[in-house]
Amino acid sequence: MTPSELNYYYKVLDLKPGASLELVDQAYKDLAFIWHPDRIPEENQRLKKIAEEKLKEINQAREKLRSLLRQSGSNSTQRSSTVPRSESYSKSTSNGAGNSYTYQKPPSNYQSSTYQSSTYQSRGKDHENNNFQRQQASQPPVTPKPPTPPAPTPPPARPTELSGLSFKGADLKERDFSSRNLSGADLTEADLSDAFLHKVNLSGACLYKANLFRANFLQANLTYANLKEANLIGADLSGADLRCADLTGAKVGIGDKIMVKLTGAKLAGAILPDGSVHL
Repeated sequence: MTPSELNYYYKVLDLKPGASLELVDQAYKDLAFIWHPDRIPEENQRLKKIAEEKLKEINQAREKLRSLLRQSGSNSTQRSSTVPRSESYSKSTSNGAGNSYTYQKPPSNYQSSTYQSSTYQSRGKDHENNNFQRQQASQPPVTPKPPTPPAPTPPPARPTELSGLSFKGADLKERDFSSRNLSGADLTEADLSDAFLHKVNLSGACLYKANLFRANFLQANLTYANLKEANLIGADLSGADLRCADLTGAKVGIGDKIMVKLTGAKLAGAILPDGSVHL
C-alpha cells in the first residue's frame, strides 16, 4: 500500500494518519451510523445511492486499515521474539531468487585437535567470570529505573464549532453537519435541502425562510429555533427536540396533507405553522 493510498483511507474515516486500530473501529461505527442507506427515505433514491457508495468507501477503508494495522502489530511481535538457533537458513536475493546457505558441523578430528585450545580458553573465561562475580558482590545492588510509560495516542480532531456563525443565504444542500454545534447560527434563507443534520445542535438558531426540503434532522436539537416560513416539506424530524421553536408560516405539506416526519418529536411550547401553541 502506497503512502498516498494509506492517507486516503485515513481521510475517508476522518482520521489523522497513524491512528490506532481502536480509533479506526470507532470512526467506522460513527460514519456507518450516519451514512447507512436505511436512514434515508425510500423516495429519495439519488441520495440513497450516494449513501450506499459512501458506505462502500467506509467499509473498504476500515478493512484496508485493519489489515495493515494487524499486520504491523504481528511483525512487531515477531521481531521482538527470540530467534532460535538453526543449522541452516535461506536468504532471498533482491530479484526473488533464493540462495541457500548451510552450516555444517566440523569433522571429529577437528574437534579433537582443537580441544586443548578450547580448554585453555574456557579456563581463562572461568577466571574472568570469578573476578567479575567478586566485583559484583562488593558493589551495592542497583535499583532498576521504572519503565517509561508510552505516550498516549492523541484523540482524533473534533469537528469545528460553528456556534453563532452566519450562513445567511448560503448554499449548503447535501452537506453533512451531523453532531455539529450550530447553536445561535444565522441560517436565514440558507439552502439545506437534502442535508444530513443528525443530532445537530441548532438551539436558538435562525432558520427564517430556510430551504429544509428533505433535510434529515434525526434527534436534532431545535429548541427555541426560528423556523418561520421555512420549507420543511419532506424533512425528517424524528426524535427532534422542537420545544419552544417558532414554526409560524412554515411549509409542512400540501393542502391538508402533512409531509413532515415527526415520529417521537418533542413539540411542547412550539408555535405551529397556523400560529397556535402546542401544549
